[in-house]
Amino acid sequence: MSLIASDHFRIVVGLGKSGMSLVRFLAQRGVSFAVADTRENPPELATLRRDYPQVEVRCGELDVEFLCRADELYVSPGLALATPALQAAAARGVKLSGDIDLFARNAKAPIVAISGSNAKSTVTTLVGEMAAAAGKRVAVGGNLGTPALDLLSDDIELYVMELSSFQLETTNQLGAEVATVLNVSEDHMDRYSGLPAYHLAKHRIFRGARQVVVNRQDALTRPLMSEGQPCWTFGLSAPDFKAFGLREENGEKYLAFEFQNLMPVRELKVRGAHNQANALAALALGHAVGLPFDAMLASLRNFTGLEHRCQWVRELDGVSYYNDSKATNVGAALAAIEGLGMDMDGKLILIAGGDGKGADFSGLRDSVANHCRAAVLIGRDAGLIADALGDAVPQVRAGSLDEAIALSRSLAQSGDAVLLSPACASFDMFKNYEERGQLFARAVEVLA
Repeated sequence: MSLIASDHFRIVVGLGKSGMSLVRFLAQRGVSFAVADTRENPPELATLRRDYPQVEVRCGELDVEFLCRADELYVSPGLALATPALQAAAARGVKLSGDIDLFARNAKAPIVAISGSNAKSTVTTLVGEMAAAAGKRVAVGGNLGTPALDLLSDDIELYVMELSSFQLETTNQLGAEVATVLNVSEDHMDRYSGLPAYHLAKHRIFRGARQVVVNRQDALTRPLMSEGQPCWTFGLSAPDFKAFGLREENGEKYLAFEFQNLMPVRELKVRGAHNQANALAALALGHAVGLPFDAMLASLRNFTGLEHRCQWVRELDGVSYYNDSKATNVGAALAAIEGLGMDMDGKLILIAGGDGKGADFSGLRDSVANHCRAAVLIGRDAGLIADALGDAVPQVRAGSLDEAIALSRSLAQSGDAVLLSPACASFDMFKNYEERGQLFARAVEVLA
């Protein structure tokens, strides 16, 4: 039985991927609804008109009077709640909600909920693979892959959900079995008034959570907890009670739980300290929902990483090339620079730049000084990054990605690595970060 009143009128605001999943969900349940989108030709308009010709749709500037016909607006993550028309509707008593709220009301299986500025896709994928290896009927999605509402099924035993701050803004009560914010660093500062507002949006993931997982090296990930609420931690330090971390024995580094070594770090196929942290976070989340260690460790040994996330492309003349195009903010680029830099003998040639989304790049300076031989800067905000780095390393500008790769190759020495980790969004030069990463990998693969 769906937990939604069918006699009320709803409006889906935003006709992208999640908006279309809302349309399917509401139509299947006989709910009366309409659709609005600020764009004249939203991505799913043709699909809507073909499959649901009876549904009223309005494109272009949002009409407050039209929105106020609804009892509830399901707002797509891409549209800021600060949009004046949405605020006007809310002021007149219309409830603002989203697809994750609706998913949470209808999901019958426990939810593992994962957010964070960086690494959430990697950790979400890992926990999903761990659950599958343990024989669970698991559904993985949300901000990653399949929209949440399309995952709902009575035979699912566990949901593993990646959730963005934009999705969480409209999530009032998630009620996850276990929730985590992996890390918090500046991102989307073009949408939020500052880090505190972004932090508050992320922490909505903990509403109603029965257990929490905390990064003990990032105080901003720790929520206000009720007394007796189970809390597990992860980090790169030695673990103690209810904690996952790294332990060293006879010169060998191990992933560990409390005082027990689980597996040698060298058995991981993914490189870098940041990937060790991701493995520990996944273990903590899996353990919280009762997944056995043997299945989780087998998954870790098999995991080769996600495309565009510190993905090894090739080695040429003793230089490794890594595609970290998904690093669309400073925190993600820092994780890659430090993670790879601490794990290799040579230095990094960093390719960075693009649309900085209003970020402060000064946080890159120390890590770049410590781990990089040079920085090759591209895109709209190359100048801002150049100013932030100052004299930390030699800098060169490139007019295209191909030129950046050629310059990086000429600067690299045997034992070094060329790292595309832009610290910026891609929209000034590319369709999306995937296209940026694919073009980088393709260009590197054909280097003679």
